[in-house]
Amino acid sequence: MNHQLIVFLKALLGSCKDLLPIILVIAFFQFAVLQQAMPNIGDILVGLALVVLGLTFFIYGLEMGLFPIGESMAQAFAKKGSISWLLTFAFCLGFGTTVAEPSLIAVAEEAATVAAAGGIISNTIESQLAYADGLRFTVAFAVGLAIVIGVLRIIRGWPIQYLILGGYVVVVLMTIVAPSWIIGIAYDSGGVTTSTITVPLVTALGVGLASAIKGRNPMIDGFGLIAFASLTPMIFVMIYGMVIS
Repeated sequence: MNHQLIVFLKALLGSCKDLLPIILVIAFFQFAVLQQAMPNIGDILVGLALVVLGLTFFIYGLEMGLFPIGESMAQAFAKKGSISWLLTFAFCLGFGTTVAEPSLIAVAEEAATVAAAGGIISNTIESQLAYADGLRFTVAFAVGLAIVIGVLRIIRGWPIQYLILGGYVVVVLMTIVAPSWIIGIAYDSGGVTTSTITVPLVTALGVGLASAIKGRNPMIDGFGLIAFASLTPMIFVMIYGMVIS
């Protein structure tokens, strides 16, 4: 019990250190540049304390639960020797974590609001919900497919640089033909997939799988899945824009 408490307190201290640069930047510009008092200082301090606690619990939970389960499941599937089940698990993991990604939900809702205001879709709640859900599921499918490709790369030993370069060539070509209003959303969709939920589990999957396959180096082969998860959503969201335009 004491050991767990010490680990938690270290994580709490680490969260404070991580947030300190942000606090110093905001305080400097607020007091030195704007020369104004901080509005609602009580609410800000309470919110800051909640952010520190939330970040601490999140990091502590990752190290305690998500990283171990991701690695152990990847190793178990590799030892089982069933590639089909491993790929199915990889797709479901990528799809499920991306659908639940808070940053993607926020971007999809904002994109729906802007699309309605710009006349891309009908300015109704139903149309905005359908657009946001379509965007979320498109990105989630793209990430699931990306993780499958990444897992196949680890299994087969394919060089990552050629796959990434080929993918970005496709992105550039899609940018030329896709509607201009979807391009920015597509590029942002590639970034929001690599966030709080997706990254820990996908990274653990890659490292665990590379550790379980003979001849694979976790440092060389275990990482790189996140690059695919950032790349494929850009392609599929531009396709989504072409379909609904």
